[in-house]
Amino acid sequence: MKINIRPAILKDAYQIKNIINEHAKKGKMLPVSINQVFEHLRDFWVITDSKNTIIGCGALRIVWKDLGEIRSLAIRNSKQKKGCGSMLINALIEEGKKIGIKKIFVLTYTPTFFEKFGFVRIEKTRLPHKIWIDCINCPKFPRCDEIPMLKVL
Repeated sequence: MKINIRPAILKDAYQIKNIINEHAKKGKMLPVSINQVFEHLRDFWVITDSKNTIIGCGALRIVWKDLGEIRSLAIRNSKQKKGCGSMLINALIEEGKKIGIKKIFVLTYTPTFFEKFGFVRIEKTRLPHKIWIDCINCPKFPRCDEIPMLKVL
């Protein structure tokens, strides 16, 4: 299977939304609206197959002068367990290094996956208050059950 990883473009937005919401229905991540995807499209990267079909997505958001967040990482169910998520994480980490990010964090339900890439569990209090602005609209607020993890680049 030929794989390509690239920054998202406008025509990818609906597929990104569908992939994320496929996982959100199962409680694995938070749902997104098409408006949210368009607003943050420049943060998204996609992984495509040989037919240029999007099989996964992930976003790298700049949070502060040296801090980034990997978010909305999702691979289509039919393409999981084939290394696509790992390839996408590595691409997002490399992009973070390239633009000067020194630390990347994630909020996740799958900490063992991120531990493979050098992320370590941290206390939520170590993250800047600025990131919690997104949480206000979350149905789980203020009882977040996601696990915060950090990787120093």
